[in-house]
Amino acid sequence: MKICGKREFELLEKMSFVRMGGTAEEMKAAEILMDEIKAIGLEPVLEPFEIEDADLVKGELEVLEPFNKKYTVTAYKLSESTPEESLVAPFYYAENLTAADMEYAKGKIVLVNSLTLDNYRKLLKSGAVGFITMSGTIIETEENSDLFTRTLRGTLRKFGNMPGANIRVTDAFDIVKNGATKVKLTAVNTPVTRTSHNITVTIKGTEKPEEVVSFGGHYDSVEFSTGAHDNAAGSVINMEIARYFAENPPKRTVQIMWYGSEEMGLWGSKAWVRDHEEELKNHLCMINTDMAGVVIGYDVARVIATKEATAHCDAFMKRKGYNVGVTQEIYSSDSIPFADKGVPAVNFVRFGHHVGGTMIHCRYDIKEHLSAEALAKTTQFVLDYGVELVESVVFPFERVIPTEMVEKVDKYLMKKEEAEAEAEKK
Repeated sequence: MKICGKREFELLEKMSFVRMGGTAEEMKAAEILMDEIKAIGLEPVLEPFEIEDADLVKGELEVLEPFNKKYTVTAYKLSESTPEESLVAPFYYAENLTAADMEYAKGKIVLVNSLTLDNYRKLLKSGAVGFITMSGTIIETEENSDLFTRTLRGTLRKFGNMPGANIRVTDAFDIVKNGATKVKLTAVNTPVTRTSHNITVTIKGTEKPEEVVSFGGHYDSVEFSTGAHDNAAGSVINMEIARYFAENPPKRTVQIMWYGSEEMGLWGSKAWVRDHEEELKNHLCMINTDMAGVVIGYDVARVIATKEATAHCDAFMKRKGYNVGVTQEIYSSDSIPFADKGVPAVNFVRFGHHVGGTMIHCRYDIKEHLSAEALAKTTQFVLDYGVELVESVVFPFERVIPTEMVEKVDKYLMKKEEAEAEAEKK
């Protein structure tokens, strides 16, 4: 079978709409993928799973002193809501969240540059009564940008909860420059449970059906984004791979998976490994494609496995003449839950936003920045590498996640902090 970038791009165009996890639009994208799978002659399995989310009720910030002005904010999903009548408190901009910053935060609504877990814990301990984060850049306007909704992730909430909101950087600039000292924050949200879905196709191996190589990628997008690059591109690449193995029965069993709600915290892949944990002992490698197709960019492979597995991938790319930078490193995507369960993983990524070739997680992740030729180029080496693993007489590397990579995965998943939060509850 010859890879067809035109066919891939046509499917990508069908998926180029906002499709956030757990929404009707995400389900529409799943149906598009399943129709395509059936047209190939394969049978998709649709698996539902639940995700935590929230409905936004109200978001507003009003400066009361020394001037009066209202600003639009979005409430942090799953953060504690302010009272309906809002929260009035002194305002403070904590630039570095140093010990000195924290001395001034007690009883105040605090503006921060970023909200890491460490920063959030500092805010809780300081006695702050609310927080505000910023998104966008200083050159953006309301006309050419969107105000994003953020979620207070579960690990942070385990240490405590407080009202939070997100504001445009341009508005934050105005508030700080004009010396705001007292504000009224209204940030109300209602927690809800939504249903998202994973799609799986299994093509049984002809010689070693008990050994599995899987190909994965997420098909949801973020708020405001059609997610052409991130990750309709990976989704259509996996469809082309499914087409290949449907026409060329594999020696080992191949599974192709499309995960829902990745953008909300890897919900889909976490659900899949949880629900199929017993099967994972047969999985030799997970190949994940997340972001591809951009014209201006560069291809990399991030290998969550042994140095030998990394060297094998690098040697393969060099031998075949593929311009792919290979490193032993984790990557923030659906490979993480597999690696956490001991399954080696290889992430293929074509970066574009690092070099200005596109943008992600915003309204500018659009199909116009991609091409059929770029999609086909990445598809070719992902498929060839996959075939190398699936068809090898002896699998080329061990099913092992080395200690140094386990530590990185654990750090990414904040396992130490999760344990600390549980200990504090006792």
